[in-house]
Amino acid sequence: MKLDLIDSHAHLDAEPFGPDRDQVVARAVEAGVSRILSVGAGYGAVSARRAVELAERYPHVWASVGLHPHDARDGVDIDELRLLARHPKVVAIGETGLDFVKELSPRDQQREAFARQVELALEAKKPLIIHSRGAGEECLRVLEERGAKEVGGVFHCFAEDAEFAARLKAIGFLVSFPGILTFKKSDAVRATCLQVPLDQVLVETDAPFMAPEPHRGKRCEPAFVLETARCLAAIKGLPVEEVAAITTKNALRLFSLMR
Repeated sequence: MKLDLIDSHAHLDAEPFGPDRDQVVARAVEAGVSRILSVGAGYGAVSARRAVELAERYPHVWASVGLHPHDARDGVDIDELRLLARHPKVVAIGETGLDFVKELSPRDQQREAFARQVELALEAKKPLIIHSRGAGEECLRVLEERGAKEVGGVFHCFAEDAEFAARLKAIGFLVSFPGILTFKKSDAVRATCLQVPLDQVLVETDAPFMAPEPHRGKRCEPAFVLETARCLAAIKGLPVEEVAAITTKNALRLFSLMR
């Protein structure tokens, strides 16, 4: 029986997919990935527009729109994001947040771009996709203070602990695990995953980055989310079919996707 999986975070507009994007999407569908969320942030302001274009082109693809914290130095065009967010296949705002590890944009500009996108999510009534590196506490504070519980969202590529995940759950936020979950040196991530309730968990690839085992070192693509789901099932001691069903149900609910 083919599984029904959702890759909740992929960058389909990335240059590495240029030569064979049609085949990448087809392989995902063949692997049981019924929906892919193409995140419209990460490659400058153009990412949001490209994500919407891809959602229009492929029936299995939906989009988010936002400005990645790495690009906050260029300023966020909220008017354009507001317009794009009205598209029927745009289901989230982001990825947005704070990155105090790479810090490719000044912190003040990251904070401003993040705050404005939280406000847009509340206005558009769409959940947030959060990027947080070295800034978990501040991201959570911003979300709490600005009432993001009203729309909820997900911390993608989750790297905090189970206690932090519980605090996120209190404001309606899920956590998403990528291929890192499968890496040999990711014992701490797996230990956290074991403690987080499955009804709070999504799976993702963050393609084209962080391909899971046994594909590590290759270009990551949405079909590989199956390997992360298998690893998650092993951690939880559950059949992969059950893990696929629950994580898919979580994504459908969060992003208001139709079956």
